Amino acid sequence: MSADLDPVVLVSAARTIIGSFNGALSTDPVHDLGSTVIREVLKRATVAPEEVSEVIFGHILAVGCGQNPVRQASVDAGIPYSVPAWSCQMICRSGLKAMCLSAQSMRIEDSSIVVAGGMENVSKAPHLIHLRTGVKIGEKPLTDSILCDGLTDAFQSYHMGLTEVKTDEFPHHGSNMEAMSKLKPCFLMDGMGKVTLANASGMNDGAAAVVLMKKSEAGNCGLTPLAQIVSWAQAGVEPSIMGLGPVPAIKQAVAKAGWSPKDVDVFEVNEAFAALSVAIAKELGLNPEKVNTEGEAISGHRGVAALCIGGVMGIAVCVQRAIAMCKKLPNS
Repeated sequence: MSADLDPVVLVSAARTIIGSFNGALSTDPVHDLGSTVIREVLKRATVAPEEVSEVIFGHILAVGCGQNPVRQASVDAGIPYSVPAWSCQMICRSGLKAMCLSAQSMRIEDSSIVVAGGMENVSKAPHLIHLRTGVKIGEKPLTDSILCDGLTDAFQSYHMGLTEVKTDEFPHHGSNMEAMSKLKPCFLMDGMGKVTLANASGMNDGAAAVVLMKKSEAGNCGLTPLAQIVSWAQAGVEPSIMGLGPVPAIKQAVAKAGWSPKDVDVFEVNEAFAALSVAIAKELGLNPEKVNTEGEAISGHRGVAALCIGGVMGIAVCVQRAIAMCKKLPNS
């Protein structure tokens, strides 16, 4: 059966709360966050742990977490030792890449039921120091692994995230334009800076997961899909224009799906900084009423999720909401 007749579908989804930096989840090991959502997502899908054929999670800040934290999460969630579990690293879009890799695995019939997701505990990321050769004299500075491995562009050496964070959980309730207009820029201090704590995303702890399988498999299990994965694409751009990677990725993903932008009900576009989603929408000529209508939550029939990536890349996935019951589909 072709991929078009038997697409990869999403049958359940779950996430933890989103904890702020040094907030509610800061003391939880990252594999505990991962195992929590794996157990929950399998429960919601009524899929037994022994039915899972593979676990793929995005995870970036792995220093000090022990060997293969995703494998730790998989085993802790009750999935048998015989089931492989591994992580992929594509900076801030690792979780979405894990979902694409899962779909690829099923399309080539290497896996049948895959748990895909992402997990991160930024609060537990350590500071690093190289002492293999010792320190003969003087001071030795510490390196923040959050900045080094997660937020500093390796090509331009500029910081791509926040240095100031709130200790309360996001979102910050009670915000208003008057208060936000008084915030100082995070990066440029020459009077030209536009990015502040009010229009940039925070550093957070948490995990999320989905259960993916072929449409025919869902039908055999009597499951109603939430959505189907139609297409995906990824692309890179010149390092000096960080944040615009989703533009070519969206174009490619929509073309692969056989859609045009006007066919898409909702675009969930990266909001690392508010300026990025505005720039991407302008570059693609998107209707603003279709972009991030629920604060980056797809609610329409057809949707595109697009995200920029450290290393100056972008990734996009086209998703279509499922309507028919799988068990009613022909040839399933």
